[in-house]
Amino acid sequence: MLEQFYRNKKVLITGHTGFKGSWLTTWLTTLGAEVIGVSINVPTEPSNYVASRLEARTENHRLDVTDYEAIRKVIHDTRPDFVFHLAAQALVRPSYESPLETINTNVIGSANILDSLRVLNKDVVAIMITSDKVYDNVEWVWGYRENDRLGGVDPYSASKGMAELVIRSYFESFFREINSNVRIGIARAGNVIGGGDWATDRLVADCVRAWSTGKKVDIRSSNSTRPWQHVLEPLSGYLWLGAQLTERPEINGEPYNFGPRAGQNQSVRELIDGMAKYWKDIQWNDISGDRKLPPESVLLKLNCDKSLFELEWQSTLDFNETIKMTVEWYQTYYQQKDVSIYDLTVGQISSYTELAKQRGIAWSKND
Repeated sequence: MLEQFYRNKKVLITGHTGFKGSWLTTWLTTLGAEVIGVSINVPTEPSNYVASRLEARTENHRLDVTDYEAIRKVIHDTRPDFVFHLAAQALVRPSYESPLETINTNVIGSANILDSLRVLNKDVVAIMITSDKVYDNVEWVWGYRENDRLGGVDPYSASKGMAELVIRSYFESFFREINSNVRIGIARAGNVIGGGDWATDRLVADCVRAWSTGKKVDIRSSNSTRPWQHVLEPLSGYLWLGAQLTERPEINGEPYNFGPRAGQNQSVRELIDGMAKYWKDIQWNDISGDRKLPPESVLLKLNCDKSLFELEWQSTLDFNETIKMTVEWYQTYYQQKDVSIYDLTVGQISSYTELAKQRGIAWSKND
């Protein structure tokens, strides 16, 4: 069903060279979209974007989202039908080291996208991706809903909360009217895993980097729980939200959580134990007691009922399927050098879509 909305459409993705951005770029190419990518650089080495040779499949612009004139020009020159704004400083610990850079990228970058759309005389749907960490995390056991209080103690979480205020302000001031040519969706998700993530200070990335060379990895916060989900889960939500916004003006400006099933909050330790089923002879050190580490939330969980009832969206994979798909991607990358990484990624997207279809999930159904 997604293909009917995106085939032959111009789709601009900020942060297309990153982990989530490269998977979204690949998915959209399989749907027949014309992808326009905006990123300041390729953020990691290795990189899924490079390994999949996505530069040859996209129109690429090396721009900083904090550069308003450059962002405005590329949006007005390309005149996209859809915008997916993923570009961000997306990690908690680096936000302590560079708080101003984090705030500038995540807040001003979002404002630049929105202001460029404000003066674009064309129908466009924009999905603004923030984070599950926008919520004021009080460590309660039930999931955060879209109308719960926003906040954030660390600079990263605070920057995403600020970005949401900017998005809300632009929506209320410029895009709220029923005849607005710009429709806005707000997507909140976090803690995605999957093949091709090599970001610094990311659990799975740190593990596979070490394990692929037979080394031991240091693990902090082993008892912290997260709503672990495969990267394709929130991406299916982003794509479906964009599609729905083209036909349903009543959901314009609404935020949606995209997370795993209610019982799928596992600890860091459980995630590593799950990976050990598919990656033999792993080694790791528990450094949870290191008081030099900056604070991070222990418990975080999303309530996705709004996405279920308003969009008919729900996650597809269970915890074991999520881990298995992730580990299999990395094992292929490290152990089968002759395999096309683009084909590997497309294959997992196809398998995921087929599984969603078998389980009756709305976005995967045929007309």
